[in-house]
Amino acid sequence: MNNENIKKEYERWLALAKDDKDLKEELLNIKNDEDKIIDAFYRDLEFGTGGLRGVIGAGTNRMNIYVIRKASQGLANYLKKEYKENIEVAISYDSRIKSLLFAKIAAEVFASNGFIVHIFKELMPTPLLSYATRKLNCKAGIMITASHNPAKYNGYKVYGSDGCQITTEAAKEILAEINSLDIFECKNYSKFDELLKEKKIKYIEDSLLDNFINEVLNESVLKEEIDKNVKIVYTPLNGTGLVPVLKTLKRAGFCNVFVVKEQEKPDGNFPTCPFPNPEIREAMELGIKYAKEEDADLLIATDPDCDRVGIAVKDKNDFVLLSGNQTGVLLLDFICSMRIKNKTMPENPVLVKTIVTTDMAKKVADFYGVEVKDVLTGFKFIGEQIGLLEQKHMQNRYIFGFEESYGYLSGTYVRDKDAVDGTFLITEMFAYYKSKGVSLLEKLNELYEKFGYCGNYLDTYKFEGISGFNRMKEIMEDFRNNINSIAGFKVLNKVDYSLGINGLPKSNVIKMYLEKDINVVIRPSGTEPKIKTYIEISCDSVEESQLNYNKILENLKELIK
Repeated sequence: MNNENIKKEYERWLALAKDDKDLKEELLNIKNDEDKIIDAFYRDLEFGTGGLRGVIGAGTNRMNIYVIRKASQGLANYLKKEYKENIEVAISYDSRIKSLLFAKIAAEVFASNGFIVHIFKELMPTPLLSYATRKLNCKAGIMITASHNPAKYNGYKVYGSDGCQITTEAAKEILAEINSLDIFECKNYSKFDELLKEKKIKYIEDSLLDNFINEVLNESVLKEEIDKNVKIVYTPLNGTGLVPVLKTLKRAGFCNVFVVKEQEKPDGNFPTCPFPNPEIREAMELGIKYAKEEDADLLIATDPDCDRVGIAVKDKNDFVLLSGNQTGVLLLDFICSMRIKNKTMPENPVLVKTIVTTDMAKKVADFYGVEVKDVLTGFKFIGEQIGLLEQKHMQNRYIFGFEESYGYLSGTYVRDKDAVDGTFLITEMFAYYKSKGVSLLEKLNELYEKFGYCGNYLDTYKFEGISGFNRMKEIMEDFRNNINSIAGFKVLNKVDYSLGINGLPKSNVIKMYLEKDINVVIRPSGTEPKIKTYIEISCDSVEESQLNYNKILENLKELIK
């Protein structure tokens, strides 16, 4: 969209966006700021397989009630073409700013289109939305969340009838329906309370949460008694995890759980953790402080929509954060060893992981005779593999799936990563090893001795606005066509997933295999204006890994700027 058209669209919003006083005020405030107007209107917020995600505010490139209405009407039109009649939809939402409002707006659109809408009475995690979509026989599910993004973001995730995030093909068809609509023609829907009285919108029964917790508890791999009085500090990071996580741990017998008070209640401003992401130490600092005061050995944190879980483990007088790869490898080894010990390992077991997740998982899986399936980045591709197994009545082969970005799932009851399940499994694993006098760090080092040390490093590079958007395209093309060595390490093989590799959908991801058992993956984020690099270095020691990483990082900073 050129600057003249951007200005016209801004003027149109100024005249027609009357349903939200916050938006009206913002539009007036940016009237003389051309850069802010351009950033808010230079494109429509991108709708893809992850749905929508963006900064809350006024404009087509923002999350607001008009964008929600348009997306919901486009999705409704798609569903009517696909299913004709008897369409039901499930909706959940997290603690973010305007999440409840956006959930109600979406419910109004779907119910006004003749659908039956099932919505939770209170905020609930993303995995519970996946579960509800399947259990209530809905044709689609909507989760209002921006996951672990900063407070200024919100999002709109779309799930199919299988409880998995929508496919690339479905996203394209929905996008076409959305693009056919004018944003201000999506109006005159019945109000939420009226539709609730007419039973076109229904609140989801509390029993569904209880059934979900039962499914999680069924994922226990322990058969022997252990001490469950271990002291744990837990933080939901002001999100949705508090109720389902505490109920699950309590029913499992883990009652000595201290909750970080400042991060206990839902709060979309995230006052003590501006980046509510358990990958980041800043988000974990308050929990670590309490863990030291309470003399706990383990800190567990779930992100705002409770689909990711991170941990910090005691190391002498401090706490060390374990990465998603490290926790995933520990869980994989624990699940496999316990299943074999208890004779519950299925025939031809399967692990599903993403292409950016550590290859150390394959070494562990090979040791236990577990098949490994690699899929594209995004847990929906792991969920898709569960669905394919289910179609063949072989879902019991699936024993675990994980991704480096702190997502884990050991069961087939949902089709997305589940931090309730992840928290439960981590707690069992921690308590089991503690009963044997082994810490999680000691166990991890034992695995490194057995399978070789593997260093994994994630770095992100921000590119804001239209100029950043274009620069990211240039960088990806440069790596695709021109980069043949990094920091003096020759690229031995380059895999371009945009070509559709090994039957996987085409994706803008490049994986480079370098000398010295090093691989580097580069891809644009699907949810933020960032490029991400994933570096994996397999070698004899931490020191060698860090040395090679530092060299590669310095070169990448020059190449990605």
